[in-house]
Amino acid sequence: MTVKRIVRIENGIAFAISFYIYVYLNFPVWLFFVLLLVPDITMIGYAMNKKIGAIVYNFGHSLIVPLLFFISYFYFSNVYLLIISIIWLAHIFMDRLLGFGLKYEDTFNITHIQKL
Repeated sequence: MTVKRIVRIENGIAFAISFYIYVYLNFPVWLFFVLLLVPDITMIGYAMNKKIGAIVYNFGHSLIVPLLFFISYFYFSNVYLLIISIIWLAHIFMDRLLGFGLKYEDTFNITHIQKL
């Protein structure tokens, strides 16, 4: 089994677990699917140029921001922070399962997952 396949499988499992947690917490399933592709709005940076596009896209597709939302949930006790963080993480896991990853500044088509 290749490293690429292992990474994609583990992200598929992480996606399934995040969906399970979301459903287990009794959040509305329809909202999960409505908001699942919202992080792709970060592709708007490519309207300026490839470098800004990669920076904005990678900001929205790194695990840091949704994990900060998750941690913030415990401080603020705001359930919407938890919902957003779970869906955002699920989106990232889904993308990486499908072979999409963080972008390089010189191209849109090649991601860090594809170079594994």
